[in-house]
Amino acid sequence: MMGGIFTFHSNWKNRRENYIDKPSPLECTSLNFRGIQFAQAMRFAVEEINNSTDLLPAISLGYKIYDTCGSIARGVRAALALANGNEVTSAPSNTPCVRPAQVLAIMGEQSSSPCMAIATVIGPFHIPMISHFATCACLSDKTKYPSFLRTIPSDYYQSRALALLVKHFGWTWVGAIKTNDDYGINGMAIFTETAQQLGICLEYSVSVFRTDPPEKIQKIIDIIKASTSKVIVAFLSHMDMDVLIPVFSHHNITGYQWLGSESWIFDSQTAKLDRHHILDGSIGLSIPKAHVSGMREFILDVKPLNSTSTAFFTEFYESLFSCKFNQSNPSSSGNQRECTGHEDLTGVHNSFTDMSLMPIFNNVYKGVYAVAHALHRVLGCNETCNNKVQPDPFTILQHTRKIHFKTKEGDEVYFNEDGDPAAKYEVINWQPTEHGVVDFVTVGLYDASLPSDKQLNLNNKSLIFAQNSKLVPASVCSEMCPPGTRKVLHKGKPVCCFDCIRCAEGEISNVTDSVTCVQCHPEFWSNERRDDCVKKEIEFLSYEEIMGALLTAASLFGTFTTAFVSLIFFKNRNSPIVRANNSELSFLLLFSLTLCFLCSLSFIGQPSEWSCMLRHTAFGITFVLCMSCILGKTIVVLMAFRATLPGSNVMKWFGPTQQRLSVLAFTLIQIVICIIWLTSSPPFPLKNFQELKDKIILECALGSAVGYWAVLGYIGILAILCFILAFLARKLPDNFNEAKFITFSMLIFCAVWITFIPAYVSSPGKFSVAVEIFAILASSFGLLFCIFIPKCYIILLKPEKNTKKNMMGKTTPN
Repeated sequence: MMGGIFTFHSNWKNRRENYIDKPSPLECTSLNFRGIQFAQAMRFAVEEINNSTDLLPAISLGYKIYDTCGSIARGVRAALALANGNEVTSAPSNTPCVRPAQVLAIMGEQSSSPCMAIATVIGPFHIPMISHFATCACLSDKTKYPSFLRTIPSDYYQSRALALLVKHFGWTWVGAIKTNDDYGINGMAIFTETAQQLGICLEYSVSVFRTDPPEKIQKIIDIIKASTSKVIVAFLSHMDMDVLIPVFSHHNITGYQWLGSESWIFDSQTAKLDRHHILDGSIGLSIPKAHVSGMREFILDVKPLNSTSTAFFTEFYESLFSCKFNQSNPSSSGNQRECTGHEDLTGVHNSFTDMSLMPIFNNVYKGVYAVAHALHRVLGCNETCNNKVQPDPFTILQHTRKIHFKTKEGDEVYFNEDGDPAAKYEVINWQPTEHGVVDFVTVGLYDASLPSDKQLNLNNKSLIFAQNSKLVPASVCSEMCPPGTRKVLHKGKPVCCFDCIRCAEGEISNVTDSVTCVQCHPEFWSNERRDDCVKKEIEFLSYEEIMGALLTAASLFGTFTTAFVSLIFFKNRNSPIVRANNSELSFLLLFSLTLCFLCSLSFIGQPSEWSCMLRHTAFGITFVLCMSCILGKTIVVLMAFRATLPGSNVMKWFGPTQQRLSVLAFTLIQIVICIIWLTSSPPFPLKNFQELKDKIILECALGSAVGYWAVLGYIGILAILCFILAFLARKLPDNFNEAKFITFSMLIFCAVWITFIPAYVSSPGKFSVAVEIFAILASSFGLLFCIFIPKCYIILLKPEKNTKKNMMGKTTPN
């Protein structure tokens, strides 16, 4: 014996109890043809098994079916009645067929909340309960509902699939309506959790039940109208959706894209109620299409029902054929005709003749067969069954959990550890036809058994959206942030509401809706759009640019000028003005000046390890050589004056040999400083990322700052010493006193290098190198022009003054 609990009526009359008299039974209203179809599917499966010779041979299945009217209390009462069985027997007997007929399994219910209540009550008795339409994920908890099984997938997968659909179409700002029962609350909870993981926000989430007063429905309508989201996820039972559709049509709730759960999305009766087509373009999940041969004909064969005269079947017959039995006053019934009892379904079109729920009928069919296969195992059936074994519900439950078979149509039936079947859905789309009838078009599939990135498969080309549009509607709180920007959330609002802020310099975002901007590698910089890191421009003072070319030209000009002066001095090397003040030092000074001009070229071009060491050491040594020569010439001037004094023999202490040795000694000191610098911490090429944000400055790092400033300091000491000595000798009696020119040249030299320090420190990048080159050239030109140009002037333009007497100031006046 099997039990069945179905909803033949969808509502009941409310009544007020006075708590004095015993409450009267529920008076059911609103005949539900769907529940009758489910019961017919169960009857079909039972009769097919009874007529089979392969399954349960010589064993007949029976059934007891109860109507719950959609009431949880009535469903629990029916379950207890089925569990108790026939308590009254005519006489004690050991024959199994006359023992109390306790049911071995219960088929139903179709809603989640009644199933939770019933499964809680019958769970301790271990009576298997197999539902064909209860999808709440909460029912998978075997600690609470150990005997509950179902042939329809859990809402856990449906809710996740709906969230994936929302994500697929790029909707991040949606509204939600749920049935105010376990089905809607649990289903929407899973959807909300998955949506948050996918970056989807709910603008609102409201609950509704078919018995809610109009005031509550009006509040929901006001919320929808005030919202900015254009997508509504409806996790509703078909009965609640049927209540809402006329109200939404009355208030002109149009232009919204609906996403529906399987409870209503493929129900043709719900589509027929949508006369104003506010749901056109709806997308949702449905149980895959199924066909069971012979079931349609069995369900629609209502002739056997005529043999009974119960009130229920009378009500069913009259509602099905729109007629009335025993109509005594035809005029009082208007156009309603009298029932003859011979009516047939030809030309009748209502929810009973609609076979769109065949997949759910198939779920009922598979549930009955699951129990039959379990019973087949328990009874050890082969060609015949052991009818002496009295199966108990617990044994049937244990074997039902383990069954694995295929129906005659090839459908695979099995349950996982939670008592659920494999989760597979079709994605359907409401597409209106030319005749105004909605066509349920399959546009995709969802298979939870596949990898996560392949579970949802959609054909976007065949989709129709709200208002018969083929374009995907937009439903976002804030537009997507393009590459080059990042999201900044609005305080107190969901994460889907944000502003787009442009990335800072040196940062990029190369994806849409980036939360952060990524810092570019030090050798790269962000482009103008801030969506890509481009290689920084490398900056150094090169020969190709104007500034480098001008400095190179000035250096070469100084070199050639010095060479030209050297040539003049060489041709006139025996003239008094050249021989005066040690011509050997003059030629050495000209040579050192040539090196000073040429060493500036080492500062131009891309720095390398050798050029960095060369530029600083060459500069330091050549300038010290230059200063040593000038210092020697200055000392010679002072010594020469001292030598003219009576009794003075000072020149023998500072003759040509001593002059050469002094120059060598002073230069060797600088060479030693440079060697110590190069061996301890030499200069090296460096990529400077800090000076300029969008450029890499190639420069020579000093290595040891002490070494660098020791080189400069030593040059400065010699320059100051030269200046002091030359200043002291500037007024010595001589027609051509070289000390005057040395004083002026050293004044220029010191001024250039004193101003060089702040200019060098404050100049960015290659300009600091240019400042150093300019200082080298300016000081070199100052020494060349101040010391040698006056002599060249006399040699070339005033040869009459190039005499020994004139040099000694002994010329005869005219």
